[in-house]
Amino acid sequence: MKLLLFDQNLSPSLVNLLADIYPGSVHVDRMGLPTAPDREVWDYARQHDYIVVTKDADFSELSLLLGFPPKVIWIRRGNCSTRDIEGLLRENYDAIAALSDTPNSGIITLF
Repeated sequence: MKLLLFDQNLSPSLVNLLADIYPGSVHVDRMGLPTAPDREVWDYARQHDYIVVTKDADFSELSLLLGFPPKVIWIRRGNCSTRDIEGLLRENYDAIAALSDTPNSGIITLF
């Protein structure tokens, strides 16, 4: 499975909370991109083979405009805790693995 790159709208603590099932994943803060525009994050993810995890609709739009990679996990849950996001990514591990391994899919939406 490809590594996850957590966008700035998600907690950096997700990297450690999910390290057991998504090892090697990172947050934009650690990559020197904490306030980078979405297109810069997109380009970084593409160059380094990450799947972008975000709550930002802009990445879905970039996927439609530019294609993939990178692939996108779009979290559409409203206000929720980091633990809720952790649970959502754990519960959907199989779907995320399938996204990673399927060449003709570029985005998964989680509610």
